[in-house]
Amino acid sequence: MSTPGKTDRRVSIEEIVNDVRRRGDAAVVKWSKRFDATTANVPERAVATGEIPTVAVLAAADAVRRWHEAQRPVDLVMEVSPGVTLERRWTPLRSVGVYVPKGLISSLVMGAVPAQVAGVERIVVCTPPSGAGAVAAAAKLLGIDEVWAIGGAQAIAALAYGTATIAPVDKIVGPGSGAVNTAKLLVSRDVAIDLPAGPSEIVVVVDEGVDERLIAQEIAAQMEHGADSKGYVVRVGDDLDAALLEVEGYAAEHVALLGVRAESLAGRIRNAGAVFVGRYAPVPAGDYATGANHVLPTGGWSRSTGGLGLETFMKPVTVQRITREGLERLAPTIEALAEFEGLSAHKATARR
Repeated sequence: MSTPGKTDRRVSIEEIVNDVRRRGDAAVVKWSKRFDATTANVPERAVATGEIPTVAVLAAADAVRRWHEAQRPVDLVMEVSPGVTLERRWTPLRSVGVYVPKGLISSLVMGAVPAQVAGVERIVVCTPPSGAGAVAAAAKLLGIDEVWAIGGAQAIAALAYGTATIAPVDKIVGPGSGAVNTAKLLVSRDVAIDLPAGPSEIVVVVDEGVDERLIAQEIAAQMEHGADSKGYVVRVGDDLDAALLEVEGYAAEHVALLGVRAESLAGRIRNAGAVFVGRYAPVPAGDYATGANHVLPTGGWSRSTGGLGLETFMKPVTVQRITREGLERLAPTIEALAEFEGLSAHKATARR
């Protein structure tokens, strides 16, 4: 898939998504045969095969679990006025689809483990057929058994709309190629998504005297994700505010700060998916081992949203309790605003 939104010059991502929505399994099979050279006539479950670094997977999962458990939002109950009590209760989503790029078992951990911590009942994984065995093996290690060997836009559409063999989910999360992210944005009209996560981005902010090899390391690590990855270097001069403005303008997925003056910007950066401070905080440490989530906003989305966290897999429900006396106190406000807006039926509910 050479460009975001296009699989080749003849087929658009929208066409694939709409085809899967209309024809379900038959369309999934068609596009999987075309782009992934599969031969099966039905969508197939991924089968755990091959060796994976079990100890590392479990260590990463443990770190992710501990960090995300600490993020659990607190339910709130408050009597806002006599006889009027509001409650905001957090509840896990019922089902989540986790997209895992080819062979990236670390992305499986980042999507599935927080969902488990949140209490999501059904976690569905889709991953390209090539490399699906390793992803299925890691999923088995984590206690997840619904893993489909389906990649690309057809996987996102199957998760969103369901097929005869794959039930739809309530939300889709996970990083992917330009095609995957285009598909996510298309289906977001009908099902919740986390955010566009990919292609990869990094801004390396450096002070004078920083070892150039560290800069090269950070850029090279992100370029490994694909030819469409982006890397920028901001060199701190005498004007820290100017450097900050440049960093904020990129609104990148990752920001690495190297050197004393660069590191002093850490608490001032708003537009970044994740900020890594100092020589001994390489971005891949966050990709694999720290416990922070590596599914982060790209394409400028960090201006308005952050990366995956426990709340990604939960939603708040508001409960409102009002006594007779409470309603009597609220009635003048209800009536005045309803009358101003011309909603007589609303006004009538104020007196019971």
